[in-house]
Amino acid sequence: MSSPLEQFTIKTLVPINVAGVDISFTNSSLWMFISVISAVSFFMIATSGRKIVPGPFQAFAENLFDTAGNIVSDNIGSGGKAFFPAVFSLFIFVLFGNLIGLVPGAFTFTSHIAVTGAMAMIIFSFVTLFGIFKHGFKFFGLFFPSGAPIVSAPVLIPIEIVSYFSRPVSLAVRLFANMVAGHVLLKVIAGFVVSLGATYILPGIVPFVAVVAITVLEIMVAVIQAYVFAILTCVYLHDAIHLH
Repeated sequence: MSSPLEQFTIKTLVPINVAGVDISFTNSSLWMFISVISAVSFFMIATSGRKIVPGPFQAFAENLFDTAGNIVSDNIGSGGKAFFPAVFSLFIFVLFGNLIGLVPGAFTFTSHIAVTGAMAMIIFSFVTLFGIFKHGFKFFGLFFPSGAPIVSAPVLIPIEIVSYFSRPVSLAVRLFANMVAGHVLLKVIAGFVVSLGATYILPGIVPFVAVVAITVLEIMVAVIQAYVFAILTCVYLHDAIHLH
C-alpha cells in the first residue's frame, strides 16, 4: 500500500522558469483551473433558461447564492454588499476545490498550506489595507478595545496585536488541516479494504462501510470548511469596516 501522504505530492506538468523563479504549471494548478471551469460551467448551466419554478440545478445555484448573501449580511452588516462578489467567488472556489478533491484520482489543492496560506495572506492584506484606507490612524484602535481602562493597555495591546496577526495563520491552517486529515484517513482505511478484501471478503466489508461513512463525512466537512472560510473572511471585513 502506498503512503497516505503520496496523494499530496506536487508534480510539475509544464516546467516554467522565469529569471530563476520557478512558476511551473503543476497538478495543483491544473486542479485549481478545473475547479474554476467546473464552477463557471455549473452556474452557466444552472442559470440558462431560468424558470419561476426552478429545476434542481437552478435551485442549488440559488441556494449557494443565498447562502453567500446571508454570510455577508449576517457577518459584515451595513456596507457589506460591495464585498459580496468577492466573498461569493471565494466561497465557491474553496467549495468546488474541496468537493472535486474527493473524486478518486483528483488532487485537493486546498490540502496544501501554500495554497490556503496564500489565500489567507491576500485576504488579511486586503482587509488591513482597506481598514487603514477607510479609517486612517483610527484603524489601530482595533488593538485597544473601547471602554477598556487605560492602565490595561500594556497588557491588552500586545494580546490584540498577536491575535490580529494570527488571523491568516488560523484561517490557512484550519482549512489545510481538515482537508489533510480527512484524506489521510480515507486513504488508510481504503488500503484495508484492498488488503483484506483481496483475501477475505467478509472482513473487507467492514472497512468498505467505514470508507463510505467517512466519505459522506468528508463531503460535509468540505462544505462546512468552505462556509467557515467565507464567514471568517466576513468577520475580518466587519472589523475593518466598523472597528470595535
